[in-house]
Amino acid sequence: MTLALRARSRRLASCLVAAPALLALLAAGCRPRPPADDPLDDFAYQLQNLDLAALGATRFDLAVIDYSPDGSDERRFTAAQIAALANSPGGRKTVLAYLSIGEAEDYRWYWQSAWDADRDGEPDPGAPDWLGRSNPDWLGNYKVRYWYPAWQAVVLAYLDRIIAAGFGGAYLDIIDAYEYWGPGGESGLNRPTTEAEMIDFVRTLADHARVTRSRPDFLIFPQNGERLGRNADYLGTISGIGREDVWYNDNAPNPPSGIDPVLADLDVFRAAGKPVLVIDYVRQPDLIDDFYSRAQARGYVPYATVRDLDSLVINPGHEPD
Repeated sequence: MTLALRARSRRLASCLVAAPALLALLAAGCRPRPPADDPLDDFAYQLQNLDLAALGATRFDLAVIDYSPDGSDERRFTAAQIAALANSPGGRKTVLAYLSIGEAEDYRWYWQSAWDADRDGEPDPGAPDWLGRSNPDWLGNYKVRYWYPAWQAVVLAYLDRIIAAGFGGAYLDIIDAYEYWGPGGESGLNRPTTEAEMIDFVRTLADHARVTRSRPDFLIFPQNGERLGRNADYLGTISGIGREDVWYNDNAPNPPSGIDPVLADLDVFRAAGKPVLVIDYVRQPDLIDDFYSRAQARGYVPYATVRDLDSLVINPGHEPD
């Protein structure tokens, strides 16, 4: 599957009209459609404080956003808003909706306050049996036993909202939850089947969008969990991958022993023709330059931003084109 994204150097050629007619079309507001094989050169990733008009004015090829400006269901973006962003003045964009499938978030429509009434991070009696403890690094985000049918039903209902809003795909987070619940993981459960169950879950989501909801071109981008690319079924299901903290952890360089295995796994996706989005939360200008240089040399698509994902960051010298 090819992402229908534009490269600025080819925009005018795609109209295939004579110069006088082209000028007339441009004057009338026509924006040439990109060829289907245009590369994905850049992307933005912002989940909070989102201004759709500001994002639409940029030339980013792809945008990963929340399906709602504040995470709530009441204020979720409409199909008209997402269509306007996808066909915005800055250029056409593929728009992916962030969707956490390995943790539950207490500000989402499905959450019930009684599940952790005292907010101590531990599920209260009566909470669903798929709910685990809160992530200590992200309070309000709770680990989930994602292989439970009841949790998967929640996520499928969430995916239906994303599809109805006209997003081009879903950006699935906490894929690496299989490590938390699996052998040697922090949960202590040591469940031997978690990797296979995560692969099955992602395939279920893809089939739901593409077959059940008749969106055959719906994109599935997991974030992290790159080791799963060794599974041919998984690799064939997903459209691309996002990976955080490849070369830097904030402004601190990662050791080669941590970088090299990640690169080896990400290269599997590149070899399969899948876009690799890399996000490092690095903010020093010289380190940003180094990050972009390293990523682009491997054929990855980089974005350096703030870890809270609450700002639209355009890095000097690395503006979207």
